[in-house]
Amino acid sequence: MTNTPPLLIEPHALQQLIGNDQLMIIDMSPTASYSNFHIPGAVSLNYDDIVTSQPPVMGLLPDAATLSRIFSNIGLQPQHHVVAYDNESGGKACRLLWTLDCIGHSNNSLLNGGLTAWSNAGMPMNNQVQDICSSHYEAKISDIALADKTYLLEHLNNPSVVIVDTRSEHEYNGSVVRAARGGHIPGAVHIDWVRTISADNDLRLRSHDELLALYEPAGISKDKQIITYCHTHHRSAHSYIVLKTLGYPYIKGYHGAWSEWGNAEDTPIEQ
Repeated sequence: MTNTPPLLIEPHALQQLIGNDQLMIIDMSPTASYSNFHIPGAVSLNYDDIVTSQPPVMGLLPDAATLSRIFSNIGLQPQHHVVAYDNESGGKACRLLWTLDCIGHSNNSLLNGGLTAWSNAGMPMNNQVQDICSSHYEAKISDIALADKTYLLEHLNNPSVVIVDTRSEHEYNGSVVRAARGGHIPGAVHIDWVRTISADNDLRLRSHDELLALYEPAGISKDKQIITYCHTHHRSAHSYIVLKTLGYPYIKGYHGAWSEWGNAEDTPIEQ
């Protein structure tokens, strides 16, 4: 691809790229939605395929062999620039982009506003299932974008690390309990992920300045290591991508998230 698309791409810009053999558009909407209508040329990928669980811990990153098989099945090639979208608020698409970051596939973009923005802009859609030629994609997981419980425990009192809790306020303060214990990771800053989304602008992200005004006063600065988490690293994967669009260079996602931390016996909590 001559000009690399930006991390956050608008519908009109994506439309101009459709048909490029170095582009792969991945629809993370439910299968029923994809069957009804999708962006021309998009392939369907089930969200459940890119997460795994070890109950009560949910939302874990699958192993390299599983990811290799999944991405090979949809025909992903190392040279592909991936554009991801869903028919919701972008959480599923962002979880895919975070997963790609974990395996070093950094050529990717989020369709700003997803299928809602695409449809409301009057862009073309169809219900034709894309022909897929499987590939031999080899996924190799690194820790560049990945944090686990051990990493969090080791960095709890590190002033150069900011932990961002992207859940609801009630989950954060412990009044809503979805694990054995309620509350939040000690020292975590609370920024509900929905605050980054503009409901009156086709579910696009809020403007660059609005987002910085949300994060920076909370001490989330670009010189710090940022770690995002929610309950299953769905909402926090979205916040991970939001921070990445703002140019934050040091970001990780905690994939076990509160379903692990809140159910563990060796993790401190605050309420």
